[in-house]
Amino acid sequence: MKFEIGNIYSGFKFESETVIDEINSKGRVFKHIKSGAVLVNLKNKDDNKVFSITFKTLPHDSTGVAHILEHSVLCGSRKFKVKEPFIEILKGSLNTYLNAATYADKTMYPVASRNKKDFMNLMDVYLDAVFYPDIYNTPEIIMQEGWHYDIKDEEDEIEYNGVVYNEMKGAYSSPISLLSRSMDEELFKGSVYGVDSGGKVENIVDLSYEEALSFHEKYYHPSNSIIYVYGDIDIEEVLEFINDNYLKDFNKKNIDADIKVNGAFSKVHEKELEYSISEGESENDKTYFGMSFVTGDALDTELSMGLELLESILLEASSSPLRRAIVEENIGKDVFGVFDSSILKNTFSIILKDSNLEDKDKFKEVVKNTLKELVKNGIDKKLINGIINAKEFALRESDFDSYPAGLVYNEKILESMLYGGDPFINLRFNDVIKNIRKYAESNYFENLIEKYILNNNYGVFITVKPKKNLEEEREEKLREKLRKFKNGLSKDDLKKLIASNRSLELRQDTPDSEENLESIPLIAIGDVKRDIETIEHKIIDENNAKIIWCPLNTRGIQYVSIYFEGKSVPQNMIPYASLLSSVIGKVNTEKYNFKELSNEAMENLGGMDFGLDVYSRPQNYEDYAPKFAVRAKSLREKLPKMFEIMEEIINHSIYDDYKRLKEIIDEIKSRMEMAIRGSGSRMASVRVGSYVSSAYKYLDTITGIDFYKFIVDISSNFEEKKEEVAANLKAASDYIFKRDNLIAAYCAEEEDYETFSKLFNDFTLKLKNNNFKLNDYKFELKKLNEAFMMSTKVQYVAKGFNFRKFNFKHNGALIVLRTIANYDYLWNSVRVKGGAYGASMSLSRNGHLAFASYRDPNLLETLKAYEEMVSFVKDFNVNSREMDKYILGTISGIDMPLSNYSKCEKVTAQYLTGIDDEYMRKERLEILDCSVEDIKDSYDILKKLNEENCICVFGSEEKIKENKELFDNVVDIFGE
Repeated sequence: MKFEIGNIYSGFKFESETVIDEINSKGRVFKHIKSGAVLVNLKNKDDNKVFSITFKTLPHDSTGVAHILEHSVLCGSRKFKVKEPFIEILKGSLNTYLNAATYADKTMYPVASRNKKDFMNLMDVYLDAVFYPDIYNTPEIIMQEGWHYDIKDEEDEIEYNGVVYNEMKGAYSSPISLLSRSMDEELFKGSVYGVDSGGKVENIVDLSYEEALSFHEKYYHPSNSIIYVYGDIDIEEVLEFINDNYLKDFNKKNIDADIKVNGAFSKVHEKELEYSISEGESENDKTYFGMSFVTGDALDTELSMGLELLESILLEASSSPLRRAIVEENIGKDVFGVFDSSILKNTFSIILKDSNLEDKDKFKEVVKNTLKELVKNGIDKKLINGIINAKEFALRESDFDSYPAGLVYNEKILESMLYGGDPFINLRFNDVIKNIRKYAESNYFENLIEKYILNNNYGVFITVKPKKNLEEEREEKLREKLRKFKNGLSKDDLKKLIASNRSLELRQDTPDSEENLESIPLIAIGDVKRDIETIEHKIIDENNAKIIWCPLNTRGIQYVSIYFEGKSVPQNMIPYASLLSSVIGKVNTEKYNFKELSNEAMENLGGMDFGLDVYSRPQNYEDYAPKFAVRAKSLREKLPKMFEIMEEIINHSIYDDYKRLKEIIDEIKSRMEMAIRGSGSRMASVRVGSYVSSAYKYLDTITGIDFYKFIVDISSNFEEKKEEVAANLKAASDYIFKRDNLIAAYCAEEEDYETFSKLFNDFTLKLKNNNFKLNDYKFELKKLNEAFMMSTKVQYVAKGFNFRKFNFKHNGALIVLRTIANYDYLWNSVRVKGGAYGASMSLSRNGHLAFASYRDPNLLETLKAYEEMVSFVKDFNVNSREMDKYILGTISGIDMPLSNYSKCEKVTAQYLTGIDDEYMRKERLEILDCSVEDIKDSYDILKKLNEENCICVFGSEEKIKENKELFDNVVDIFGE
């Protein structure tokens, strides 16, 4: 249907339409006359349809009210009276994306699906949730998702609990998170950006139920909303549905949602904060510095792009001059930049990690002097061109895999539209890139440095320094505060508090009625294709190498991955093979120094990276294939240059630049420590797998705790070990980069293969072909049951084993069990009742099964919940409709849309693991035909999991010491 500007369609006035060539879309804007809602539509042929509704939400304090409401409105509504519609649709729809997010000044509720009926259902559930949430009738929702006084019996101590409360406890345990949040807080004090919309731990407990309702009543109105619809969908049908079911019932309302930001400072503000480290940790190299500047308005698209590119030029590449200057002064282990254009006022930040307090002035001096020198002498034009090329390549490629393209475009629209700008200006990047290329011929970036950093007083400098046992001091003060609070309660008040907790428990424990569950819309299992989606590909022999070729429409982009044999490396050298993957491409070669190499790669390629990957074969739980992968992408005309650069790196890298080597190793150590503090659940899951499985022992050796120990050792003893490290990296390179057992994956258009084939054959002839040997690794596997202590307020609790080791088989029913665990059992027992931010079951075809919690206030209680899942499975009994929901939720994760590159990666992974299409068909049918009895059949697996009792925990010193009898080994992970 052709829309006419000014006409009314289902209550919406059609206001504008424009073609956006960059993303092959038509952009439309509609305004709902009665309610005042604005709807933006991006019409195109993408079958991964996206819907979202976003509200401008402006908190005036750090109680986290916006964040708590984001969680809470998804816990039941007018039409959908189950406790958690969000979870019901997660486990029972074909969604390709389903989430909600709180930003500094907005709250967003996006969904995506490739199935039209499912898409309409998801839109219905979300609109009902935001406009008619059950929070007005059920205060227990805010208690559960936000915070509450937790007490069961009169003699118990009172504690704080709640999902958001525990999430933010985890967030503020990270010094980087503390630093980032504090920079905005100081820059924008007195405005909406000067508070934490996510909530500060000490302020969350000040939020009252009435204040939460008042915030919702003010901001969650159509007049304050931006509705977004993307993809191949009949927009007329969507407009009719939204109007008839929701917007027609609202009248336009004036909402005060203006954002006011204070003026510039007369001088840069400074602030010093502390974060906690454990008693056993050294204070050396534990201080963080951050400088941040307000650099302009989000509506100035060209300036925003320029500053984003400047951040990359200065700090993101190996050749970046500011990065090099800071690193070469040896005043920190890692440095990076952040340009934030997601709020009204852009910010440009420079962050130095793992430094020392005495280096503060040196850091300032290096930044100032380096930037002055760049302004005076100019920035390397090759670096500038390389960064611009890399950015343009990424914009044109627009492959986002599991993150829908439509959602990326949605965020770009909001970054202008929320502040009154043209909705589509950030999607039109052709002219912006073209203009900046032209400006860069003169002193464009140098002028940006001078204006927005050197001569800009609208900035802050934040220091975050370590303090031993600070967390314990805070916890003791908190306990004392709560003791005083309890002692000040009358008997009646205490009984009321206990009663409110029992009311919450009763709600959590009471199953949703069948009638209410049936209110959640569901597509039929019969609507799901029973056959797999096959990916067109060919396996070709080329000079004793296997080429996996995916002829796809890539718009001229060439994707090349080359897999070298990992088992060519002797067992004692495995950690060096992993280190090699982080070093290679970042050191000098015979032709280029590492800075020139970085510029050459950016100027000619869309990216090149290296990784040591593990492909487990399901036929035998001990059979796995380590592969050293080299992955690159470029435009068609740059393919010869890709192979030239690849060959130079592989055959001619030089590893004995000790200064550069130490920089890289320290950066790896710093980033691993950040990962342990921030996402210890993955590390714990891998570690527990390493007790019982050779594949996971190998994985731990190359990415986990064993690898971290290896990095700490060579970092701490680098002067004594540097020659050994360089020699071993060279040896690992010689073992790996050989012609034998070579596999390549190539994704491009049909007519490109002949050129690729010739270049690839020429490339392989330049590889070594001598002394090839496959090593048979023999690992000592031992149940260690470890607890790794660190200064944090939360835990990451894992329990797991390998069921194939005990002759249990992997099948599709176990994949459905994972859905049931993630969206039912673990969600309820660990997140809803326990207050953890998250909990999940991981599963692999080679038999690895593990439970892991994320930002969890508990330890023993979580392990007990894992143990009791066996009883849940034994008693499992749901009707056919509920079983269908679990199956649909499982299939949604399998049928995610894939980019061209990911399609090729999937085909390659199946080849390397020995999984063919027939295996995948059989597994899919096992999922689709899964029954209650099939789920109950997993009882023996979970019973054996409990008997084996393999556990690993990362968490607070206090909580681990309270439960030390559970562990065979207790380690201070960051101790000296």
